[in-house]
Amino acid sequence: MVSNGSRRPRIGITTYLEPATWGIWHREAALVPRVYLDAVAAAGGTPLLLPPVGTDPSVLEILDGLVIAGGCDVDPASYAATPHPETVDTRPGRDDHETVLIRAALDQDLPLLAICRGLQMLNVALGGTLHQHLPDVVAHDEHRPQPAVFGTTEVKIEPGTLTARILGDSATGNCYHHQALDLVAPALKVTARAGDGTVEAAEVEGKDFALGVQWHPEETPEDLRLFTALIRSTQ
Repeated sequence: MVSNGSRRPRIGITTYLEPATWGIWHREAALVPRVYLDAVAAAGGTPLLLPPVGTDPSVLEILDGLVIAGGCDVDPASYAATPHPETVDTRPGRDDHETVLIRAALDQDLPLLAICRGLQMLNVALGGTLHQHLPDVVAHDEHRPQPAVFGTTEVKIEPGTLTARILGDSATGNCYHHQALDLVAPALKVTARAGDGTVEAAEVEGKDFALGVQWHPEETPEDLRLFTALIRSTQ
């Protein structure tokens, strides 16, 4: 669905099921960090939450764009791999939910922004694979320095790409991940890498706006360029 300018674009954001506490209650809830909502709203959109329950791709008919949020590890079964000892926190139900939404969004050419785990899911949904524990590959843990502590990544961006049109020839962002793209899906074009070679951004070829980044742009509210570009692509 494309916004006609008479209302704010509706941007779906995937969520995840986790134990949560509010007031006197401690129950499973569908949640996503508020920074995603704030980023979409500040960029001019209306955020709508998409829980991994009752998945129905027809929900995309009421959306103008889609954000695949970050989160836990992608289940190695989704790309026919044996779990690494460090792959301990997976949500196969969420993987299935996001795969359905990603494929449907691409079929409809719905503007799509995939963040961190979202980029990994985009790659896996299109037939790619992942490095399950990046320190085994790059010999450092700067992409996830400590539990609940973001690292900083500097990326070089390929000229002539959508990523470059939005961000220029380089970017700096907050990162928190220990998995990353390995075999890149045939439909994806790598558009940015970190200095250690880690894939930091990729685009789906032939689509107007289908972009994934490995860092967390929602954690930098002073730089809304990716979210603003997503909103503009719906209009």
